[in-house]
Amino acid sequence: MSVVKEFREFIARGNVIDLAVGVIIGAAFNGIVKSLVDQVIMPPIGLLTGGLDFSKLELVLRPEDTATQAVEKVAVQYGAFINTVIQFLIVAVVVFLLVKLVNEIRRKDAETPAPAAPTPEEKLLTEIRDLLARSK
Repeated sequence: MSVVKEFREFIARGNVIDLAVGVIIGAAFNGIVKSLVDQVIMPPIGLLTGGLDFSKLELVLRPEDTATQAVEKVAVQYGAFINTVIQFLIVAVVVFLLVKLVNEIRRKDAETPAPAAPTPEEKLLTEIRDLLARSK
């Protein structure tokens, strides 16, 4: 019974929930980045390189035997790797900018000065006000 209670406390911590939300959003963001690279960035690059489709680039190590279908093609698909590297770079830039933004917000919060302590006159006036309020 105590294991269930410990597990419930573990899950109820804010950090675990935040992590779960981050993983879910990260997975969705991965789909957006993949679409951005495959459908927005790579087609113009392919156009600039003479209609080359990077996702189809491969180094064939052993061609398939089309006559007998006994031998499958073996190829190094370096075009897909190039797309994945570009996706990684986009995610890295976005994460860098996000961390930079959070650090700037934290820095501004840390730089905000605490309110000044009341002057002796203000303390005296506060005491007088409180005494007058009690005497009524």
